[in-house]
Amino acid sequence: IASIPADGIGPEVISAGIQVLNKLASVLDEFEIHFDHFDWGSEAYKKTGKYIPDGGLDSLKHYDAILFGAVGDRGQESQLPRLTIDLFD
Repeated sequence: IASIPADGIGPEVISAGIQVLNKLASVLDEFEIHFDHFDWGSEAYKKTGKYIPDGGLDSLKHYDAILFGAVGDRGQESQLPRLTIDLFD
C-alpha cells in the first residue's frame, strides 16, 4: 500500500489508518500488509516546486491501494494541481 500522509490532518489520519490495518492483518492472520511511505505534499512543494516528483504518479500504478491524507497549505491553495490518476490502464 502506498501511504501519502501529505499535509494538515493527513499524517494523523494516515497514521491511525495504518494502525487499524496492521491490527486487522494481525487479528485475522490471513494476509500480510506492507506500506511504502511517500513524502509528497506542501513541504515537498516548498522544497522542490512540485507536490509530486516527476514519474511519481506512474510509480503508484503497481500498488494495490493508496492511502492518501490531505494536501494543502493556506499559502498555496491556488498552486494545488488537479490530478486524474488512471491506475487501471
